[in-house]
Amino acid sequence: MNNLSIGQYLPFDTFIHRLDPRVKIISSFLFIITIFFVDNFIGYLPFIGLIVVMVKVGKIPVKSLLRSIKPLIYILLITGLINLFTTPGKPLFSLGPFVATIEGLYKTIFMLIRLILIVLATSLLTYTTSPMELTFGLEKLFSPLKRFGFPAGELAMMVSISLRFIPTLFQEAEKIKLAQMARGADFESGNIINRAKNMIPLLVPLFINAFNRSDDLATAMEARLYRVGRDRSRLNEIYMKKTDYICLFAFIAFCLIIIFAN
Repeated sequence: MNNLSIGQYLPFDTFIHRLDPRVKIISSFLFIITIFFVDNFIGYLPFIGLIVVMVKVGKIPVKSLLRSIKPLIYILLITGLINLFTTPGKPLFSLGPFVATIEGLYKTIFMLIRLILIVLATSLLTYTTSPMELTFGLEKLFSPLKRFGFPAGELAMMVSISLRFIPTLFQEAEKIKLAQMARGADFESGNIINRAKNMIPLLVPLFINAFNRSDDLATAMEARLYRVGRDRSRLNEIYMKKTDYICLFAFIAFCLIIIFAN
């Protein structure tokens, strides 16, 4: 749980950190869409180069960035095995009734690189943008939909709270786990069913703490006169500067070049 990177923010003063959050949100969204247009390994090189440049400019520790992949190892492994044994083609090796193919190996490596690049791009967004900036950015992006009754402010608030409390809940889970292990609880041995039963002493206090924390948060928001659907003033408003427009249009041009090149 110490390897969790979702929702973590590194408060550095860099060019990427100072960009408008709307630019980073839109760029991340376009990054994910554009990468699905790539149909060969060479097409991944511009995305890898872009991530390397952003890591360098944003002063993001490489270990912290790679740590964001660790929680998804099992998902990547399952996805790779499915592609390896279900893709028809020239046989490579067999494992019982399952036959791996050369085409399956190619597709597996291709899909894993794509998933890793997507995870790294989204991690860069959270590492360089604070939860409050993400809230303001999402609210500004969704504000034109308010005339159609879309709850832009409420949605942005929920996303911000979720990102903010994910690391907190995992830290509490780690503390509860250590406390239960000190009392003799065993979370490692046994089959899957026994392990699931052994998780009950961990999940029950975790859910109780989560509900208590949410109740305290709701009370604090009401004490500060937060009302659903009301426009709120902010201490620091966000504005698009010339640099933000240049970066946004440059990234759109980058995505269009990649799409037409493929």
